[in-house]
Amino acid sequence: MMCKHIVSVFVSFDIFYRRMQKYLAEFLGTLFFVYVILATGNPLAIGAALALVILLSANISGGHMNPAVSVVMASIGKISTQELIPYVIAQILGALVALELFKRFKI
Repeated sequence: MMCKHIVSVFVSFDIFYRRMQKYLAEFLGTLFFVYVILATGNPLAIGAALALVILLSANISGGHMNPAVSVVMASIGKISTQELIPYVIAQILGALVALELFKRFKI
């Protein structure tokens, strides 16, 4: 009986992780991208960071990294409208965390 409960917990976590994976990718990608914008201000570094983030997250979340892009993708049907709000929240939180990291730890 205990074994079934443990397996159930792991299966539940796996399902949760698979659902949250794309939002985590958007959060981390936006965090990195916005931090590079704040820390460098260099257009070449910003473009390289954006290209890197999109390439790394394209297969996971679509590589939006911007609420405006997510809204357009929802409007043309590439993502469901139910997914739009979590995408936007993940992106905004990623940008806010990048700002906090920049203010606290200027590298």
